[in-house]
Amino acid sequence: MKNWGQPLPEPAELKRQLLHMAALDVIMNEEDWLRVYRYVPDWKEDAALGIVDNGAGDDVYVVFAEEGVIMKGFDHMSPLSPHAREEYGVWPGMYETAPAGLLAYLDNDLFEREDVTFCIWRQAGDSAWKTGELQEAEGEDDGSDFLLGYLKHTPEEHAEWAVSYYEKPVDLEAVRGLFAGATVTEELIAALNPQRSAKDALAELEGLRLRADRGR
Repeated sequence: MKNWGQPLPEPAELKRQLLHMAALDVIMNEEDWLRVYRYVPDWKEDAALGIVDNGAGDDVYVVFAEEGVIMKGFDHMSPLSPHAREEYGVWPGMYETAPAGLLAYLDNDLFEREDVTFCIWRQAGDSAWKTGELQEAEGEDDGSDFLLGYLKHTPEEHAEWAVSYYEKPVDLEAVRGLFAGATVTEELIAALNPQRSAKDALAELEGLRLRADRGR
């Protein structure tokens, strides 16, 4: 089993983490296509979807379903990329041992299933995250250390990231409140991004099923 340094969050915590990060992106940027984090609670009748897309050709898709969680990551610079192989194709061992019920969620054009350098899953009831046994990949960088770092931010780390990405000040206390599950108010939105329409942001945040106060 690969060691990712700081452990991946538990599934429920990972889901909350992605929700809060997506919420911050909604507040900080009104343009969906420029956001790094997205969360779709109603992606399927029985599954939610989290997305990390750094805009540089790398991404992580995380499906949260009743039977567990599966994530597909793609680092375009990794030697495990199908585009880096002499004969195009998914690296042997990537998907072979993944649970069929979870793997079926990746059979969707959204995912570009063959664009993968790591796949991680955790079935309901499991006590640890799992990956496939890749063939002849010892020592090769699959990009997971880099990309999973996006999912492990503390509020302080995420605020620092947001300052760098958006090139503007970010209120740390407001980020801490967001991560702690505070109700999102017009005041919190103004503290994070005074230029953002609170009405528009609150409407989007309701779509994320985040606690939001629209002043009614």
